[in-house]
Formats: sequence, C-alpha cells, structure tokens
Amino acid sequence: MAREASTDRHTMLYANTSGMNTIVECTEIPSTFHSTGMWNYIHHGIVPYMLPLLQLQMVLIFILFQCSHYVLKRYGIPKFTTQLIVGIILGPSFLGNLKIFNNIFFSIKSQEIIGMLSFLSYALFLFVSGVKTDVGMIKRNGRKALFIGIASMLLPLLIGLSVEVKIGRLWLKEEAYRLPFETTAHCMTSLPVLALLLEDLKILNSELGRLSLSAGLVSEILTLLLFISTTVIRLNDKKGSMFAFVALGAIMIFIIIVAFVIRPAMFWVIKQTPEGRPVENTYIHTIMLMVLGSSLFSHLFGHTLLFGPFVLGLAVPDGPPLGSIIINKFNCFISDVFLPLFVTTCAMRIDLSLIKFNNKFMTVNGSLLVLTFVVKIVASLIPPLYSKMPLNDALALALLLSCKGIAQLSYYTYLRDIEIMTDQVFALSCVSILVTAIFAPLLVKFLYHPSRRYAGYQKRDIMHCKANTELRILVCIHRPDNIAAVTKLLEVSCPSREKPLAVYVLHLIQLIGRATPIFISHQLQKKIVSNISSSENVIIAFNHFQQDNQGVVSVNVFTTVSVLKFMHEDICILGLDKLTSLIVLPFHRKWSTNGFVESDDNTIRTLNCSVLELAPCSTGILVDCGHLGRLMVSSQSPCSIAMFFLGGNDDREALAFAERMANHSKITLTVVHFVASSNEDDTNWDKLFDNEILNDFKLNKVGNEYVIFQEEMVKDGAQTALIVRYMVNQYDLIIVGRRHNVESPQTSGLAEWSEFPELGIMGDLLVSLNLNNRTSIFVVQQQQKKA
Repeated sequence: MAREASTDRHTMLYANTSGMNTIVECTEIPSTFHSTGMWNYIHHGIVPYMLPLLQLQMVLIFILFQCSHYVLKRYGIPKFTTQLIVGIILGPSFLGNLKIFNNIFFSIKSQEIIGMLSFLSYALFLFVSGVKTDVGMIKRNGRKALFIGIASMLLPLLIGLSVEVKIGRLWLKEEAYRLPFETTAHCMTSLPVLALLLEDLKILNSELGRLSLSAGLVSEILTLLLFISTTVIRLNDKKGSMFAFVALGAIMIFIIIVAFVIRPAMFWVIKQTPEGRPVENTYIHTIMLMVLGSSLFSHLFGHTLLFGPFVLGLAVPDGPPLGSIIINKFNCFISDVFLPLFVTTCAMRIDLSLIKFNNKFMTVNGSLLVLTFVVKIVASLIPPLYSKMPLNDALALALLLSCKGIAQLSYYTYLRDIEIMTDQVFALSCVSILVTAIFAPLLVKFLYHPSRRYAGYQKRDIMHCKANTELRILVCIHRPDNIAAVTKLLEVSCPSREKPLAVYVLHLIQLIGRATPIFISHQLQKKIVSNISSSENVIIAFNHFQQDNQGVVSVNVFTTVSVLKFMHEDICILGLDKLTSLIVLPFHRKWSTNGFVESDDNTIRTLNCSVLELAPCSTGILVDCGHLGRLMVSSQSPCSIAMFFLGGNDDREALAFAERMANHSKITLTVVHFVASSNEDDTNWDKLFDNEILNDFKLNKVGNEYVIFQEEMVKDGAQTALIVRYMVNQYDLIIVGRRHNVESPQTSGLAEWSEFPELGIMGDLLVSLNLNNRTSIFVVQQQQKKA
C-alpha cells in the first residue's frame, strides 16, 4: 500500500498491477478535525472529518457491544468474548465487505487514528494490570502452584518447539522462521486474563481461584522472560547481533531501575501521604508521565510499546493508598471505554474466509495450535492430580490456565503487524481464542461448584455442641465500630473453664487496587503488612479481650482483602476449616446516637445473605444499636437479655445460645415463649422438640433471680407486635431465631411489612420497633442441611 499527500480530498485510486492491489489514497495534511455539519456527509458520501468520524466509530462499537452483551451474558459469555465477536462482525467477514459501511465508518484513512487510540488504551490497561498484581504473592506460592505454573508453560512450549523443528522445517523451509514465535504465543498464560476470567466466574476467592492465580503468576513471569528472548532473537535477525545486545542490555537496565529506584520511590510517596488522606495529584501525574516515557523507551530499543508500562505497573505497590487511587482514577474509563476499542479493532483484522487448510503452512500451524493446547491441558493436570486434587477440580484448573484472552489477542496482532504471522494464521489463531473464551468458562462452571465445599456432613451448631467442650465462634469485622458490640456479645456468652470459647476473628477489607485477593493469618505472620495496617486495631482489641479472659478464651485473628461480592467464600472456608459452630456477622446498617441511620451499606447486606445461604454452621447477624457496646465501659454494669421463642430449628438454636448466659450474676436472662391461642397441631415433631427443650430449660435454669421464664398467649401477628413493642425497650440485647419462610399464627400478617428478610419476621419487627436506638438484636439461623 502506498499513500501520497495531495491538496485534493477524498480521491481514491484502485489499480491492479502484476496481480497486486495498489491503493493510492489522497488526503489533506494537516487533517481537518472539526465538522461543518452532518448534512455535508450525505453530499460527500463519507465522513471527511477526523473527530466526528472517531466519535461515530466509538458510538457504533459501544452500541453493538452493549446490545450483544445484553443477550450473550445470559448464557455466561464474558465481556471480552462479546467484544471479540463484535470486532469480527465489523471486520471483512461481515459488515466490512460493504463499501458504504467502509466509506462512512471505517475507511482506510480513519483506521490509523482509532488504531492508535486503542493501542494506547491497551498499554494503559497493562499498566493498571501491573498495579493490581501482587508481586509478593511469589513468596507465598506453595510448591504445588510453582510446579503447575512451570509445567503449564514450559511443557507445551518444549513439545511444540520439538515438533516444529522436526516437522515444520522439513515441510516449510522458507517460512519455518515464523513458527517459534507463533508456538510461544500459543503457550503463554496471562495473569490479567486469568484474573478477569475468575471474576466473571465468581470464583476469585475460592480455593481453585487462589491456586490458579498463584500458578498464573509463575507462568506470567516465564512468559515475560520468553517475550524478551523472542524479541532479542528477532532483533538479531533483523538488525544484527550488536543492536540485539544493546536492546537486551537496555531492557535489563530498565528492569533494574524499576526494581531498585522507582519501586522504593513509590514507597517513599506512600510514606509522604498522611494516613487516611489521598495521594497528591502531583505524584499521580508524574507516574502517568513515566508510563508514557517507559512505553517510548521500550519502543526505542526494539521492544513493543506494551512492555514498559506493564513492568512499571509492577513497581507500584498494590492496594491503598497509591495503587487504589490509580485504579479508581483510571480503571473504569480504561476497562469500559478504551479497552473495548482495542479488542474490537484487533478483531476487525480477522477475515474468516482466509481459514483454509489448502497448504502445508496452514496445516502445520493448525496442528501446532491443537497440539500445544492439548499438551497445556495435560501438563496442567499432572501436578494437581499428583497432589491428590479431585479430577473435576484439576480439570477445571487446567481449563482456566489454558483459556486465552486479551493478552493472546494482543500478541497475535503484534506478530501480524511485524509480518511474522500471516493473515491466514492470524485468523486461525484468533478463532482459537474465541473458541476457548466461549467454552472454557462453561466447562469450568460445569466441573467446579465452590458451594459443594460448604456441604455439612455433620451437625455443627450450638445445640449439638457437647457439654463442657469448647465453643468455636467465627467473628467478622468490617469497621472498628463493630468491635465493641461483638466483644460484648462474646463476653455475655459467659466463657468459663468448663465451657471455654475459641474465637476466630476475620477482618474483612475490600479489595481495591490489586488483582488478587490475599488471606493472612496474624498468628503465622506477626508482622503487619503496610497495606493492611488497619487490622492493627482489630488485633489489639481482641488481644485485650483474650487477656481479660485469660484461660477461658483463645483468639486467632485473620485478615482477608477481597472483593465484597466474593467475601462469603473466605468466611465460609474459614468457618469450615476451623470447625466453628457459629458465625457472627455485623448488620449492614448503623445508627447514630440520636436514632438516625448513619450508614447503610447494601454490599454488606448482600454478603450477609450469601453467608446465610452457604454457611457450613449456624449463623447470627448482630444488629448493634450502640448500647450493647457501651456496656463495656463499666465492667460492673448489669446486662439485661431477652430471648423471644416462637418455635422451630432457629429458635431452638437461639435458645441454646441464650442458655449459656443463664446463672450469671451480671446477666438477667428472660425467655419469653409466644404461644398461639388457637394451636391445633400440637403433635408434630417440631412442637415436640420445642416442648422438650423448653421443659429442659425450665427444669435446669429457671429458679433463681437471674433467669425468668414467661409465656404470652397471642392470637395473631398484630398482638405479637403489640407485646413486643411494650417489651423492646426493657432489654440491652434480644435474641431471636430467624425462622425464614416459616409461617405460624404468632407472626401472621407481619411478613407483608418485612424490610429485611435476612433477619426473619421477628428480627425485622424488632429493628422497626427499636426507635430509641437502645436495644441490640441478635438473629440466629441454625446450620442448614445441604446436598
């Protein structure tokens, strides 16, 4: 293709000389950017102005992507796959064949600008991906992840190169030099691709997700080294050994500067930022200028423009305050606006009509593509199966590591642009990306179900906890103001040497500015990492609680940094691993001292609902209205507690927890049994169990001044609400069962007004009646049976 400058506009000449197509396009330099009006486009038949044309292209891509994804997301198709499909539709395989479409939207002259913009967007995406990557995860990798990462990368590469040397060079003498680069591209594993896929599948925090991320990081490092090696080999062939040596030296110096100069400078910036304050914009602007400079530097020495930004991104400490503010400022615009342009414009180069196995070169490439994929699957299977991982989980892991995405698309496009990969092979390789991107997530969903792990094969609740044995409780903390009420709840459960408490505290921190979640045991890691220093007050508070209850309470503190919508995975897994009988969750709403709602976080509410659904043991939601925590100020202050009993599994579990508080000189416990006046069915098993546990409680606990039992006869929910309204302000803490979807005469008519189904009918009623912001509420759900 040849281009010539001319003062004439929009003239295009097509000539056919010696079987080759030559396109001479006349354009105006400098280009005109601003439009003179939309109606002029109809007269010209094209859009002659750069800025309106770019806007039209972006709008077209955005509309097609949103419409397509609206349909495809219902079938579990990720956003990247939809963007790839949109690019193919806009390419020469479909709409690109229409002359009017090319003239209006994607003329040859206009593709340079949108291509440049999309390439810049991908460079920024790689920088942001580098910022999200937790480099310290390398130290925490187990041998299993290390072996899986190495095997999934090197084994298919070695076998692919061996086959390529023996067969490819025997059949293809002139074009054999292309095969090593293509084989390397087929074998690569990208951590950003893996992280996006795990997030789409909602298994980022699962055991499989953490293992695949650790293995993916190992493969990412090997891919980076191979990328440098192949670039040096190509430069040696193109520009000689001296230039290749200089390029290698320059890139090594760049990596050293990034590791030992720029990264310490980033930590210096963090130290200069006061705690709780954002990083100054001057530092952010300097970092973005360095991103552009690193891209230019890597390009000057023969490397791709993408190498520098990714390496520089790795130097930025992930998490708050620096990594998180960069993610907040740039991630949304890059991921949702610019990145679809890159994927779509790359896919527009795909011509499906070129995929024909009519020559040896295409046959060899197709064979290598299939061979490397199969070997990668097998190589990823061997280490987990050797470590006795279940076959379904191992196969899901292998599919995750073998799935291709935006990184492979970028590398294939790069090889095509530097004329190492032909258009035929490029189209075939991109189709392989599309196939794996569609079917791999569907197969992983079929093979791996994280909820299976939470299935309870034994009863793990308070009722069935053996007498005079340790009660294990998992406590979740979101904010420092959760600590006081939770510790008071543990204190009033009356731990003793006969009935000790084992408390596992999980501090939940939202994942911001990193790609991979982390889970830390502060018993194994005594030193607090800088980016989770907010856990320090949690550790100190519960250590004091353990010291105040020396010999009867043991405390272990953990921290998870995770996406809120996936935090239930960490909670349920820790509860399962520690064999806890109860999980305590803070309520999502917080009230001020004058009774007004101070904060209302629906993401925490969603988290609580997920835990209630999947928990491997009993679960309780603590609605702290402020008074319970303030009782800690004076250790001599008596605590008045009530338990409202209506019947059912959850109420029996709540009574078992309240029973631990009986016969304590600082606690007055009142159990109120609401009895239906028209009780027609007294012979069902639930009623028999209820009567048995109530009789046992009255026989063993009632009879002293600290334990009161009373019955209230009610005919419907309205009368129950009336009695509860009278009682609610008399207690510091009220314990109830959740009784989700349980209908009874005592609560008839109340479900229609329920605002918080996760609290059950009685818990929701208590929250709505607690207008003076005094009484705290603890809603208990017994362990649910799971298949």
